[in-house]
Amino acid sequence: MSKKEALKKYLKRIKEEENYKKWYFFIAVLIFYFAFSFVNENLALSSLNFSFKIIKKIIPVFIFVFALMVLTNYYIHPELIKKYLSKNSGIKRWLIAIIGGIISTGPIYMWYPMLKELHKKGVGFEFVSVFLYNKAIKPFLIPVMVFYFGWTYTIIVTILMIVMSIFQGLIIDKLEDNSLV
Repeated sequence: MSKKEALKKYLKRIKEEENYKKWYFFIAVLIFYFAFSFVNENLALSSLNFSFKIIKKIIPVFIFVFALMVLTNYYIHPELIKKYLSKNSGIKRWLIAIIGGIISTGPIYMWYPMLKELHKKGVGFEFVSVFLYNKAIKPFLIPVMVFYFGWTYTIIVTILMIVMSIFQGLIIDKLEDNSLV
């Protein structure tokens, strides 16, 4: 067996183990609620009722985010991104870097090889920087953020993060022009 096949097999086993851990936690919570209902039935029911109210509040936002992710996965592909990141795309390059960072999923280290390839093909470090900065904005976490902090805070923080990513990209661009990067 080659090293590549062994690595794939190892990563698959780790992923399966992580999935089992999620189920263990879920089952542990169910057992806890069941056992706690014998100790204080009213408090257990009150807690479950509170949980269902939270879920009911955030389900519409989850559905919106899920639909948005499905549409972007369907319509956005690497060739389209390369086309809009070309040198003559102007402001579209910045928007693609921002949106790409926001809708990107998975661990950040998995993106490094692709970003390196894009840089080799002429994409400046400023766009790599903007992409990485905006990776902190996660659409699937917005419902939770809205629940805890409200719409106003969530919108302001998101806009500030996007604007600051552009400033960071411009700074990286200036540093790159001066051969410091």
